[in-house]
Amino acid sequence: MNGLLIPTNGDVLVDGVNTKEKSTRRDIRFKVGLVFQYPENQLFEETVKKDIAFGPKNMGLDDDEIEKRVKKSMAAVGLDYETIAEKSPFELSGGQQRRVAVCGIISMNPKVLVLDELTAGLDPKGRDKIFGEILKLYDEDPELTIVLVSHSMEDVAKYVDRVIVMNKGQVFSDKSTYDTFTKTDLLSIGLDIPQVTKFMKALKEKGENVRDDIYTVEDAVSELKKYLEAKNE
Repeated sequence: MNGLLIPTNGDVLVDGVNTKEKSTRRDIRFKVGLVFQYPENQLFEETVKKDIAFGPKNMGLDDDEIEKRVKKSMAAVGLDYETIAEKSPFELSGGQQRRVAVCGIISMNPKVLVLDELTAGLDPKGRDKIFGEILKLYDEDPELTIVLVSHSMEDVAKYVDRVIVMNKGQVFSDKSTYDTFTKTDLLSIGLDIPQVTKFMKALKEKGENVRDDIYTVEDAVSELKKYLEAKNE
């Protein structure tokens, strides 16, 4: 999506610009920010501040604007500028390193933010924290598009509103999150469904009076409360 790989067949257009055109790839890469799986492996500078500033500096921005973007991006993901800006990124915890790597991308103000398995290796608390910060960015900038690449159906169910399922290089399904998990045969292509969906379906199959078109823990809790209240009446 940002021209790192060029399609062997067909075309990829970003804002109407073909990624095959060498003259425009630089502009495309500023528009599409890519956060790789285990993004902490992207860190390389002496300090957190220098690492985050690397992208904006390559964009040709002046020092004042770079400083402003570094501070803004750190605040956006819950990192304290005064405390860690001058620290080596390699002194930080794994979760902090991952957020620094995300800062390096969002400091360039991309129009599209691609997150490739962003929460791989993080515990549930760490996943919720980093996704909460990413969603806050989305809420503050309605023009920002976030593309989440993930095999975690729980993350997909909880955080996205449109799901594109790929299978063998083809689009298998392009639907809302609800339709994806309730009306699409994901198991036929070896893709799982959220654990909570399996649980609700199992209850339904045992004859219990519950909805089985549920794919988030929050909705399941609400439905089970209704079920238990009705059962105890």
